[in-house]
Amino acid sequence: MEQNEREAIAKAVEVMNQGGVILYPTDTVWGLGCDATNSKAVRRIYEIKRREDSKSMLCLTDAIGRVDYYFDRVPDIAWDLWEVADKPLTLILSRARNVAPELVAADGTMGIRITREAVSNALCARLKRPVVSTSANISGEPTARCFADISDEIKQAVDYIVPLRQGETQNPPPSGIIKVDDGGVIKVIR
Repeated sequence: MEQNEREAIAKAVEVMNQGGVILYPTDTVWGLGCDATNSKAVRRIYEIKRREDSKSMLCLTDAIGRVDYYFDRVPDIAWDLWEVADKPLTLILSRARNVAPELVAADGTMGIRITREAVSNALCARLKRPVVSTSANISGEPTARCFADISDEIKQAVDYIVPLRQGETQNPPPSGIIKVDDGGVIKVIR
């Protein structure tokens, strides 16, 4: 990682440690993010997106070894799914813990994805906690497929915009989403 990249990551982590909201590139689309353990910051993302409280947001983490800390139990099939995934894969798992309660759905589940993309992985690693990841758009509006498509309203609402990968114009596919219940039964959502 080059010096400017390290500085951008350090600044983003500083902002998140202070309860701020960032705009950052992920392994799918640009996202709004914050420290997933900070309720105030999570609520602020809901406000920025004008998102209903009942609609959950997922978390990114940098390493498979961190997942256990955020769930009471991770079914064996979840580890297998992540191991064989050839594209970003979000798993919705039961009995989430150690995160802001706003991230946990009414049924106790939460979505989590292990990111391999350099910027989002470095953010999670440096923060040492999961980072909220939700598309950088107002709820109900089209998802911004690249930085240039993100509305000024979103850009002005955040505390820091990570100045990396902004010139990319690719249209990355969304992550796969699979719900895994405590018994290991899977349901493909997307």
